[in-house]
Amino acid sequence: MSNMVTIETKPSGDMTAAQPQLAAPQVPSQGATPAAAGSNGQGLQLTARAIQRVRIAMAKEGVSPEEGGLRLGVTGGGCSGLSYAIKFDTRPRERDRIYNFDGVRVFVDPKSFLYLHGMTLDYEETLMRQGFNFINPNSSRSCGCGSSFSS
Repeated sequence: MSNMVTIETKPSGDMTAAQPQLAAPQVPSQGATPAAAGSNGQGLQLTARAIQRVRIAMAKEGVSPEEGGLRLGVTGGGCSGLSYAIKFDTRPRERDRIYNFDGVRVFVDPKSFLYLHGMTLDYEETLMRQGFNFINPNSSRSCGCGSSFSS
């Protein structure tokens, strides 16, 4: 299932909808385990478009790529019971799984990882909409709002 979450961005000149190109994560650091690297489908993946858009947004927000990163999570609520959370954080928390995708760090807390493992984060930019797209094999259904799901 796929759900759309939007972070404010400015449109680029390229408005084509190309196929997602996955970027290989580098070895996770700090609190992460080797299984979090994503090589066996247990970690996360970011497409090249998502990485580029995160870099642009981090620069705009003044988040240091060396210390900060993108925090992905899951919270209770929403139309289907769970909602995706996406924001920037200035540093990882003690028990976070930390991924490094070509210089973009992604932080995931242990509870959220249960719902996000195997997920791919893409960025879609079409004439109809633009935003981050969670492609999550753990989602059994989602609703029309695009940011709520159940597993």
